[in-house]
Amino acid sequence: MRLTTLRIASGTRAARVDSDTAVELDAPDLGALLASPDWRSIAAAGDGPAHRLADVELAPLVPRPGKIVCVGLNYRNHILEMGRELPRYPTLFAKYAEALIGPTDDIALDPASDAVDWEAELALVVGAPVRRASVDEAAEAIAGFSVLNDVTMRDWQYRGPQWLQGKTFEGSTPFGPVLVTPDELPGGVRPQLEIRCSVEDETVQSSHTGELVFDPVALVRYVSDIVTLQPGDVIATGTPGGVGHARTPPRYLRDGSRLVTEIEGIGQLSNIAGARGMISA
Repeated sequence: MRLTTLRIASGTRAARVDSDTAVELDAPDLGALLASPDWRSIAAAGDGPAHRLADVELAPLVPRPGKIVCVGLNYRNHILEMGRELPRYPTLFAKYAEALIGPTDDIALDPASDAVDWEAELALVVGAPVRRASVDEAAEAIAGFSVLNDVTMRDWQYRGPQWLQGKTFEGSTPFGPVLVTPDELPGGVRPQLEIRCSVEDETVQSSHTGELVFDPVALVRYVSDIVTLQPGDVIATGTPGGVGHARTPPRYLRDGSRLVTEIEGIGQLSNIAGARGMISA
């Protein structure tokens, strides 16, 4: 099953994606839909207004997640390019909902930063409350997967030892276009997918989610030891090698840069950098 959040005249609406058609569901957005314990049957049975997918505008997949937990240094090749050793435990930081934008919205290049970098990521969305999860409980709690780019202001990230300030600038993080349930992906809750990112049509990142040091199930288990994960919460699983900051000389997004982030079997984000204002959900 494929699910998304549409922008409509009155706000937003959850939708099921059937091929090239988006069918509205009885929930204001995907996060609200997932809050229902029987969200799968509700989504499957939904028969609201239908729209050509090409004619609708998509909001951030989950517009207001209760938590966005991000994982740093989780691809082997990225860890090595940043000059670090493989971690014993996941490196975690947070992102706030104000950072999220839709899959085709403009990325806000904030004038406070001169070092705006790209980070293509597989995002998992939680579909059931889970605390101190076993392996089976963690797997069951994963509603599905999507695409996220953890656009990072490197000059702010490294102002101190904590990364949050460079990771959550408003209007910077494209997220979508759809959630794909694990049964539709090779590898299921541990998906085996190609992940790519391009800037101005030049491939800058190309890897495979099989390179993750900590897979999605392991991440749900680990984070749920710290805090209860709730439906609609998001875990961004980390980025592969090829980020601009690790290049010689470093390369960053500029006004007008086109950033495309794609994961096999899920979909594509296509965003232009340069907008100064936040696009609301």
